[in-house]
Amino acid sequence: MNRTQLGKLTYINFALLQKCHANTAFAGKNRTFSRSDLIASEVTSLYHPGKSQRPGALCVGDSEVARYLKTGITEDAAAEADAQVRATVETIIADIKARGDSAMRDWSAKFDSWNPADFRLSEADIEAAYAELAPQTIEDIRFAQTQVRNFAQIQRDALKDVEVETLPGVVLGHRNIPVNSVGCYVPGGKYPLVASAHMSVVTAKVAGVKRIVSVAPPYQGKPNPAIVVAMHMAGADEIYCVGGVQAVAAMALGTETIAPVDMIVGPGNAYVAEAKRQLFGKIGIDLLAGPTETLVIADDTVDGELCAADLLGQAEHGPNSPAVLLTNSETLARETMAEIERQLTILPTAPIAAKAWADYGQVIVADSYEEMVEIADQIASEHVQVMTRDPDYFLEHMTNYGALFLGERTNVSYGDKVIGTNHTLPTRGNARFTGGLWVGKFIKTCTYQRVLTDAASAMVGEYCSRLCAIEGFAGHKEQADIRVRRYAKEEAV
Repeated sequence: MNRTQLGKLTYINFALLQKCHANTAFAGKNRTFSRSDLIASEVTSLYHPGKSQRPGALCVGDSEVARYLKTGITEDAAAEADAQVRATVETIIADIKARGDSAMRDWSAKFDSWNPADFRLSEADIEAAYAELAPQTIEDIRFAQTQVRNFAQIQRDALKDVEVETLPGVVLGHRNIPVNSVGCYVPGGKYPLVASAHMSVVTAKVAGVKRIVSVAPPYQGKPNPAIVVAMHMAGADEIYCVGGVQAVAAMALGTETIAPVDMIVGPGNAYVAEAKRQLFGKIGIDLLAGPTETLVIADDTVDGELCAADLLGQAEHGPNSPAVLLTNSETLARETMAEIERQLTILPTAPIAAKAWADYGQVIVADSYEEMVEIADQIASEHVQVMTRDPDYFLEHMTNYGALFLGERTNVSYGDKVIGTNHTLPTRGNARFTGGLWVGKFIKTCTYQRVLTDAASAMVGEYCSRLCAIEGFAGHKEQADIRVRRYAKEEAV
């Protein structure tokens, strides 16, 4: 997007609309405080780098067209919070490494008031979990896992081993090999996220992982039966009721009772994500999943009620979950703002959703589909709900997103819970360089080669010798030269 295009944009903020309607004046500080403010911040910096401006004004071109009448936490406060998370995680990881099970037990008691005789669930524990659930609940879990399994199998079938003779006597190939062991983290402290068991354990099973460890924190003082049943039905080999950094560190480093795994997957809070970041390298990870994000792209073919429901449906994840509306209709923007206010009066999770909307809610009004694509690709949101005349336009043109939900008949909740695509997706702009969790994340594509003839070895060796000489690698060169000496056939005189 060039500066002329950016100059056409209008940004409307949740509080701005309310206060402008009431003719209330307010001055705040214009700054970046979340991914949802990224575009607005870039507009200002592109046009007025380092320029002093009226506080709270959004500068587009040479004029001020809108003001931000609320902000989130300051950058300094966010950095301080991040530093506290890092320090806490470092302490717990070091303690688990030094004291193993004893440290895991102490941290579990401190954070979750959970200190059972054994963190691993027995067959009797698992049977008791089944007994607590209604048959319909078990059937619903089975249906959801069937959808996830079916799509994961389709993806697995798309990964093919190859072997080809690229030169006479030279054979190259690759094999798709599943990792040997995986730890699947299923969040369950605030909400029992049953679906995360489907997304991680089922997908790992389809990939062919031999050992799958699954963990979840206690919910309301005990293992959540629906999570336990979902883990078991999905095919977990070991199920533990333990959560947080202590669970991630135990799976990565190993303790007296939990053997270490090769890879850890699954979403979690800021502490879990930071633990995965710090342990990456010791183990593999799927991705770093931060607070849930949603971007709704809509035009005047949809109504504010539906847009509001889709924004709040993801804002309820947590108080720092960005929810962004991108539209080319100011009328729809205003309708959505009003509808959000109405729905917040009846939504049971309104205290959380309202906080997220107040601090991270954003509405962007653009002129065209082209501009909407440009903005959406810069935001690179985890979830992108498209409700426009031509949803496929965005499928064909967008490049940065975790998952697309095309048309008003589907929505992010379908993807989160049941439809079959994976819900563990990149956040914080990471969709610029990675997709989400899928069966391929559990697969190592490993190459091999063989040389079948003396002539082929000598021919490749001659090239290799000269190329090694260019780089000054004498040992590498001799690896080639010795084969040239052994396998090259002297020409007859």
